[in-house]
Amino acid sequence: MTLFRAAEDDEYFFAEGCYILELCNNPLDAHVSIARARLPAGETTRWHCLQGISERYIILQGQGEVYVGDEAPLAVRKQDVVFIPAGCAQRMHNNGEQELIFLAVCSPRFVESAYRDLYSDE
Repeated sequence: MTLFRAAEDDEYFFAEGCYILELCNNPLDAHVSIARARLPAGETTRWHCLQGISERYIILQGQGEVYVGDEAPLAVRKQDVVFIPAGCAQRMHNNGEQELIFLAVCSPRFVESAYRDLYSDE
């Protein structure tokens, strides 16, 4: 048995535009990683994709809109799960009055070299 334990002090601001706390991201479990993402009210993450990594957002708190590929934005709230295929453009917008908090579950596990910033000045 292996226990992964995150410390709140390990939270960091990621280039995507939100705060990340890695709950489980270890080569010992290369099939999946789990991170808590925290997006302040009114903020939007950058357009990005993960090369070779599928992602699921599990909404824990707040509300927002998720943009995936060319699809129309979807309203999300607590207990919603959003699947994002590998290589698909994505971003999240917090349109609520409190922080939007969600888990980002990646398979295989997240590695920073897979992150691609897709920002454009639209």
